[in-house]
Amino acid sequence: MSQLQQHQKHALGFLLKHLVAGTGGGFLFGGLLLYFDLGGMGTMIFASPDMWLFLFLLFFGLFITFGSIGMAWGIFSLGQERD
Repeated sequence: MSQLQQHQKHALGFLLKHLVAGTGGGFLFGGLLLYFDLGGMGTMIFASPDMWLFLFLLFFGLFITFGSIGMAWGIFSLGQERD
């Protein structure tokens, strides 16, 4: 039974590592979107009285998307042959 639990810990750690990498990419992408003010999005968000709501919605969506991509990348990389 302990082998199964050890394997589960390894799998969860593997997924968590890729999730953190993906959410970091999402944070970087969101920051760059706001910094370069693409489409005037940063200007509109920071001028809005609901700025915190819009920032939450933007970054939450990016974290979900990029975190999922990071985890999928990790899972798909397991099938590659390594020499």
